[in-house]
Amino acid sequence: MKIALLTLSQQGAELLKHLLPSFAGAHLFVHEAVPGDSSGQRFGSIVDLTREIFERYDGLVFAAPSGVVLRAISPLVKDKHKDPAVLVIDVGGRFVISLLGGHEGGANHLAIRVSNILGAEPVITTTAEALKPLIVGIGCRRGTEASKIVSAVKEALRLAGGELSQVRLLASADVKAEEKGLFLAAEELGVPLRLIHSEEIRGCVRDFSRSEFVEKEVKMPAVAEPAALLAGRRTKLILPKIIRNGVTVAVAQESFLWSESVRGSP
Repeated sequence: MKIALLTLSQQGAELLKHLLPSFAGAHLFVHEAVPGDSSGQRFGSIVDLTREIFERYDGLVFAAPSGVVLRAISPLVKDKHKDPAVLVIDVGGRFVISLLGGHEGGANHLAIRVSNILGAEPVITTTAEALKPLIVGIGCRRGTEASKIVSAVKEALRLAGGELSQVRLLASADVKAEEKGLFLAAEELGVPLRLIHSEEIRGCVRDFSRSEFVEKEVKMPAVAEPAALLAGRRTKLILPKIIRNGVTVAVAQESFLWSESVRGSP
């Protein structure tokens, strides 16, 4: 995927430079008013630059205000099957918004990939994805084969009374970022993998089962259950952790409609 990274600020430049090693051949574009050596190609107008490169890249990642990005891309949007993926990141690196090309352009998966790198929250509003209620948390030993992970996930869903089509995310800890089996399993299952920052898991005050073994191995109280809980909003465990062939799996469910969260309120 050919990626362009664009920003108007020094903070945005520092943020986007952090992404460069993860995207082979990515190009960084930094506004000419940004001081210092940004290691990026300079530009004067983000509207002009966006018009120039819009059809040359598979994905455009902006560290800029969403209003600026909307004004830059709005005259260029033509066809959801041909337009590039467009993401917007706040310069604080807190949120990664899938703005254009969610399904067809690959923006939803790209948003999760970028979020995994930055430890940010992916914001995906595609209805078909946003209304999937299940998150499957996964913990595994180093070098675990994808087939074992896939089998454990399917067994957990069976026990939870859920279907693969209902799963919005697989979730694990960021210490598993190099675990090829996890990513291959996610690809086989057709579900994106979100990595939760270790500090978030250590600071999680939700009710979940602690593991002395996990604490000893990766200095965290657990992986599967807290990852499943933290990867979504208004979550609850519907299947506490099970272990199958060395793979720990837990299933959480989101109360994803706001009306559910206020039902019964005065």
